[in-house]
Order: sequence, then C-alpha cells, then structure tokens
Amino acid sequence: MASDDIAQLADALAKTHVGDGELSYQGLGLKLDDAESVEELVREIEQYPGLRALRLEGNTVGVDAARAIAKALESKDLLQKCHWSDMFTGRLRSEIPTALRSLGSALMSAGARLTELDLSDNAFGPDGVKGIEQLLKSPSCHNLRELRLNNCGMGIGGGKILAEALIEGHRQSSEHGAPLKLRVFIAGRNRLENEGARALAKAFELMGSLEEVHMPQNGINYAGVTALAAAMRHNPELRVLNFNDNTFTKRGTLAMAQALRHLRNVQVINFGDCLVRSEGAIALAAVLGEGLPILKELNLSFGEITEAAALVVAQAVMDKPDMEKVDLNGNSLGEEGCDALREAMENMDKGGMLASLSDDEGEPDDEDDDDEEDDDDDASDDGNEDAEDDCELVMENGITRDDSPAKPQSSAEITSFLSCPSAERLLQLGEMRTSLHQQVDASDPHNAAHVLLKIAALHSEEPETKAAVLETIDAVLKKLLSGSALQSFCFLSSLLVMMGLLKGEGRVKKVSLVPGQLLCLEHAIQQEYFTRHHASLLHTFMSKNAGALESCSSASERLSSTLEKKCHDHH
Repeated sequence: MASDDIAQLADALAKTHVGDGELSYQGLGLKLDDAESVEELVREIEQYPGLRALRLEGNTVGVDAARAIAKALESKDLLQKCHWSDMFTGRLRSEIPTALRSLGSALMSAGARLTELDLSDNAFGPDGVKGIEQLLKSPSCHNLRELRLNNCGMGIGGGKILAEALIEGHRQSSEHGAPLKLRVFIAGRNRLENEGARALAKAFELMGSLEEVHMPQNGINYAGVTALAAAMRHNPELRVLNFNDNTFTKRGTLAMAQALRHLRNVQVINFGDCLVRSEGAIALAAVLGEGLPILKELNLSFGEITEAAALVVAQAVMDKPDMEKVDLNGNSLGEEGCDALREAMENMDKGGMLASLSDDEGEPDDEDDDDEEDDDDDASDDGNEDAEDDCELVMENGITRDDSPAKPQSSAEITSFLSCPSAERLLQLGEMRTSLHQQVDASDPHNAAHVLLKIAALHSEEPETKAAVLETIDAVLKKLLSGSALQSFCFLSSLLVMMGLLKGEGRVKKVSLVPGQLLCLEHAIQQEYFTRHHASLLHTFMSKNAGALESCSSASERLSSTLEKKCHDHH
C-alpha cells in the first residue's frame, strides 16, 4: 500500500466517530482492497470493547479486506447494528456475495444478535441475497428489528430468496420461543415485481410485527399489491406504508383500502404515482371517513385522480385531528379543479395542509377515447334485441345465491323478473318484492348498480307502479348502503360510473338514463338510510359533471336541489 494511501487512511481514521458503542467510518470514501489496506481499521475494531454498531457505508470494500474485517468481528458478540450500505462501489458483482458471506459468518461465529442490518445501495442482485441468506436464517438475526435493502437490484429471484430466509428465520426463532419480530422493512427500487411481492407477503403475514414497510418503485401491479394488502391486515402496529410508484389501479387500491379498514395505527400513507385513479381515491376516502384515526400524511399524487374525487378525499381528511399533509399534486384536476380544492381546504382552515399542485396534469381530455371505448357497446343499449343477453349477464354475476330459505317458486319468479324487468312483472311479484334485495350482492358493486338502475327505470307516475318501484328501490338501497362506508362508497362510485358522472376504469357501459332513475334517487336521498356522507359524494360529482345528465334536465334539477338540501341541512 503506497505511503500516501496509508497517511490518508490514518488521517481518515483520526476523524472516525468513536463513542456510544459505535465505530464509524461513514462516508470516508476509503478504497479498501486487501488485508493490508484495513490493518488500522481492523486494529480499531479489535481494540474496541463493547462494540455495538459498525458503520462502513460510503467506502468500497474488496473480498480480502472483507475477510480481514470479518476476522476482527469474530469476537464481537455485542454487535447489534451493521450500517453497511453503499460499501461495494466499483466491485465486481461476483465479489460482493463472497464478501458478504465472510462478514455474515463472522457475526454468526461471534454469536452477535443484530437488531439492525442496512445493506442498501449495494448493487448485489439475487446472488447478493444468497450471500446474506444464512445470516438471515441464523440466531444472529432472530432479534432483527430493521432490515434495509433499498436499491440492491434483488429482482424477483432475490425477493423469493429473501422471503424464504425470513420465513425460515421466523420458524426457527419461534421454536426457541421468541419469534422474529421485524419492525422496519425497506426494499425500494429492487424490481421485485408481482412474484417477489407475493413471496414477501407470506413472510410479512407470518411475522405480523411490521411498523414500517417501504417498497417503492418495484414494478408491482394489482396482483402483487393485493397479496401485500392481505398481509398488511395481519400487522396491526403498522405506522408507515410506502408503495410509491407501483401500479395499483382500481383493483389494487380497493384491496389496500380493505386492509386499511383494519389498521388503526397508520400515520403515513404514500400511494403516490400508483395509478390509484378516481374510483380508488373514493374507496380510500371511505376508509378515511370511518377509520385511520391518527393519520398524519396522505400522498395520492400523480394518480390520474379527477377534481370531484380529489374533493371527496379533501372532505374525508377534514375530520382527522392529526392530519398534517395531503399531497394531490400531479393529478387531473385542471386549473379550476385546483382552485376548488384549495378553496375547499381553506374554507375548513386546512389550507396549509395541502401540498403544492404545481404539476397538475390538467383535466383529462378523454371525450374522444370514451367514444372509441363505448362504440362496441352502444348497439346493445339502444336496440332491445340484446336486452335479454344483458339481463342474463346481470343474473350470472350480480345475484347471490342467498342462503335464506326462499320458496323455490318465488326465487324463480324474482330471477325471471331480474332477467328482464318490466313494470308488469314487478307488480305481479306482489309480496315477493320485499325479498328482491336478498338477490342483490353488495360485494359486487358493479352488478348491484346495474340491477338498481334497471329497477329504477320502471318508475312511472302511475300510482301503483310508482309505489312498487320506490318500495323495491328502498329495500335494495337500504341493504347496499347499510354495510361499511367502504362498501357503500364502492357501490355509489359504480353507480356514478354507469350514470356517466365518473370515468371508470376499463370499458364500462354507460346506461342511457331516463328521468325515472333520477327521480328514484331523489326519493332515496330523502330516506334515513341515505346518509349525509352518501349524499355529499353524489352531490360533489353531480355539481362537477352536470352536463352528463342533460338528457333528463328537469329530473336532474330536482335531484340536485334535494341533494343540496340534504348536504346543507346537516352542516
């Protein structure tokens, strides 16, 4: 080793922070290739009694240097924290696993009990995970509380190996009566994708001890997100959830919303850049309304959320006593929408909570592609020749095989009515109308909305028909709106999509509205089962998209003024 290198090392070592049981060589930029290059460092480690934390980040360590450091660590049984991020810059990918194995073996020989292990920003790939696999399974990691593996290029393969190691570590530690209770897991930018996410979800579900999960930018879409969401439900102490820059879409967001209903300790939610979209935002707003009592930060930026949905989110965060920051930047609010959102927040004295909206994408100009998407579907809406098929589709998907012991004949008649509703058939049902609602499945909001609109379309001013229709609508809506806020908001957002008041995801057939459907809604709003929160959701979308209902202008005006009244009577 050249003498000026040694002088530089001696100088650097003089600056190391020594104290609190910690030895730090952090950020010294040392190039440690061989045993000779680390002689001084090794001596310091050996001579440090009660070493609890070793910081090597921001240097570059070769295989031989790692072996020498490892030898010194073999006697350090009190070591708990290894801050080893960014310590292999410029090393061959093949060298890193070998170096990690040496260091890991030393910790195991020493009988060290780690609480923190940070190997972030080491581009070691799946093979690097193999390099720490034995360590993670061993008693040296049975007390691990924080595992940081950000930006390591693990890939799907590395994610699976990591998951298996954590599961095995949990199994072994449980046998010893003290199961692994990992609190902080960080693995952003690792291309874990769905398979890696699914594998890790199994480990998370087993441990049930997580408080912080950071997995941004991993190419995970709804399938992996759904698995992670199910696992999160089993971690009741969760405080921070960061899945920024993965692709939730509606399905993934609904799964996350479902999980969040059960989590009372969450303080930070970062679903920015996750394509949450408007329907997802409404579902999250529902959960905000009934749960998440100590939430502080919500990031739904860059999610293609439109103005009305953003306003629904804003209304939901208003009642959160600890709320500090809401980020809705980079969505599709448009200039007027941004102003409306700012104004809504300021009116409630929460203006300071709203993050900048400077990157708003502007209102979606989706009129054109809407037409393209709906072209294939329009024919069946207008002509009656396809009505039967339509109705059968509803039958297959939207009707639950309810366990209630209905008379076979009555359910057959109800089935036949739903397969093609008419006023005449509804009246013929007589008393059986009251059991119609049992055939509508609240867990399938799309079809529930479809059935509701079909029944409402039969509304007429003929007294007997009108009474029968309203009675049926009341029974069905009472059921659909009596569950959790999440369930009722999901149903209402499906209804909004079909009414053309909200752009849904994928190809959703809009219904050609008739005034009777709006008059049925106007009746429903006045009932007790239709809460102010339900009315407020509907009102927000109607006031922002009034044009969608112009084919039924007078019924639409009646509906709007009744909504207005319901929302403001209770303020």
